[in-house]
Amino acid sequence: MDADEFKKWAYEIVDWISDYFKNIEAYNVKPNIQPGAIKNQLPLNPPEDSEKFENILDDFKKIIVPGMTHWQHPNFFAYFPANTSFPSIAAEFLTSALAAQCMMWQTSPAAAELEELTMDWLRKMIGLPEDFTGVIQDTASTATLCSILTAREKFSSFDINTKGFSGDEQFRVYCSTEAHSSIEKAVKIAGIGKENLVKIPVDENFAMLPAELEKQIEIDIINGYKPLCVVDALGTTGCTAIDPLKEIGEICIENNIWLHVDAAFAGSALILPEYKWMLYGIEYADSFVFNPHKWLFTNFDCSAYFVRDKESLIRTFEIVPEYLKSAESQVNNYKDWGIQLGRRFRALKLWFVIRNFGVNGLQEKLRYHLELTRELKQKIESENDFEILAPVPFNVICFRFKPAGLNEDELNKINEMLLSNLNDSGKIFLTHTKLNGKFVIRFVIATTNVESRHVEHGWELIKKVAHSLII
Repeated sequence: MDADEFKKWAYEIVDWISDYFKNIEAYNVKPNIQPGAIKNQLPLNPPEDSEKFENILDDFKKIIVPGMTHWQHPNFFAYFPANTSFPSIAAEFLTSALAAQCMMWQTSPAAAELEELTMDWLRKMIGLPEDFTGVIQDTASTATLCSILTAREKFSSFDINTKGFSGDEQFRVYCSTEAHSSIEKAVKIAGIGKENLVKIPVDENFAMLPAELEKQIEIDIINGYKPLCVVDALGTTGCTAIDPLKEIGEICIENNIWLHVDAAFAGSALILPEYKWMLYGIEYADSFVFNPHKWLFTNFDCSAYFVRDKESLIRTFEIVPEYLKSAESQVNNYKDWGIQLGRRFRALKLWFVIRNFGVNGLQEKLRYHLELTRELKQKIESENDFEILAPVPFNVICFRFKPAGLNEDELNKINEMLLSNLNDSGKIFLTHTKLNGKFVIRFVIATTNVESRHVEHGWELIKKVAHSLII
């Protein structure tokens, strides 16, 4: 494919993308297919000779698209979103065209400096203190791993990177029973061991109990363990519970423990003045992460990681072989700020989004989602045979169908059946969690182009299918 042919097909692809978003509601949100359905339509071996691009694009439309779950569909109410927007897509076009490897300042000076600037914009937008410095990671899971590794090195005088574990460290990491599974993966990768991840009980709102954390730390110290890191969740994955940052932070300061704040989804709400209260106690935190690729309309992957002690972060990951040495000083070589050596130009799409929406436009979009959530919450509460099982501080509603006369096991089964039937319809996509052993359906209102009519349609469908199960 030469430049002229690329131009021709690029125009066609842009037309397809535009039409896709215009007509996205014609698709089922989730395909109702069996494993292997897509693979079985494709040849087992790669082509020996060049294929016409029109044939490749045609297979994309006929085979790939029907097998996709459409995350940008306004009836997608599952998981947390992986949002995009037109300015973000446009930036990804340009990122792909530049095809730069942005590991160091000299490999792409504009990429390094734009990341520094954009992360400072973002820090100001969400209200972090000035002594936090930001870097873009791929996911919050990676950011959490970076925090635990940095804490491990800082509190071992950086000896583990040099000599390996001595066997005497006995580190402990703490999070709530509702915290994200990536914490367990991180302690495994960091060599701390999942048996040394202590999950602290939660209160009636599913937030970590500081008194229980303090008690466990005291027990661990008596038994010869070294408390290393606490992960505070500002918006848990299951039900967006908010751990008490100030109380947990005070415990960490008293015991010299690294405090990492995981605000992967809910952190976007911090651009709203009315949500700044969540940062009460942030002065105790060592690191903080949230994902613009979840609820700030910047497509995956783009995770905003902020750290107070950037020198310890860099010292943990820095490695400079001869072929990567450069003469520049006082620049950010982001290869030393995390796990990856190679880095994409992620800052460009975030910069495009912030500029094209403006802070006011982003705030307006988030407030609209929150208002839609409040309206749906009221409707669910008005139904006698539905109940909400967790607080709704953001735009995630955890509810279940509760017809009279059923015990807990029967309620779990009927809600599991309800969820399965809804998702099999292709008209809506929802996911679940379990809270206190109860099967709970999660309704997440956060896709970029969701409107009131989509939420209303989803709720009416839920009621219709639910009531059909008990006739």
